[in-house]
Formats: sequence, structure tokens, C-alpha cells
Amino acid sequence: MELSQEMIKGTIVPVMLKLLAERPMYGYELVKIVNERTSNALQWKEGTLYPWLHRLESDGLIRGEWGAADNGRQRKYYRITRKGTAALTKTVHEWASLSSAVNAILRAPSVA
Repeated sequence: MELSQEMIKGTIVPVMLKLLAERPMYGYELVKIVNERTSNALQWKEGTLYPWLHRLESDGLIRGEWGAADNGRQRKYYRITRKGTAALTKTVHEWASLSSAVNAILRAPSVA
């Protein structure tokens, strides 16, 4: 089933912060992992990812550093900051509350 881009937008920041809490990653790696772990349900693309990375970096939630990849090429690796970890914790709680509230309505039997 294809997901609405509007719904996907709301998942980008928490998903990026969660993945970067696991370990530092470069942009294409984030795209690849999201697509794999969601069986392509989210279908992230690099072009839409980088503006979000830059925004999170300017907000101080992540930090980018250039480093050499296994093949010797230079890549910008992003890592979560303390501020980003705090934001992730808050977002996880918000997501749980939102998900629970929406499910209470969507999964309730119809009353007519």
C-alpha cells in the first residue's frame, strides 16, 4: 500500500534521530536503511533527505563530520548530539501518545 507523503513527512525527524542514535551514518546509508527496514514503505530518496539533515544540523540536533569511507571516498557522517537525544526521547513519547489517541478512534467500532 502506498503511503501519503503528508503522513511520511511526520516520520522523517524521529526516524532520522533514532537511526543516528544507533551509530553515525552518511546520507545515502540512512536512505538505504530506511528503505530496507520498512520494506520500501517509506521509500526515502536522497534529494528529500539532505534538506532535513541540514535543518537538523542547524537546529543542533545532529552534527556532520567529514570522514573516509571504507573505499577511501570522503563522506559526511552525521551523529546525534545530546540535544538531539533529548529531542528523540521527547518525540518517542509524543509519537506513542499520538498513535494511541488516533488508534482509539480508528480502531473503535462505528457508532451509528
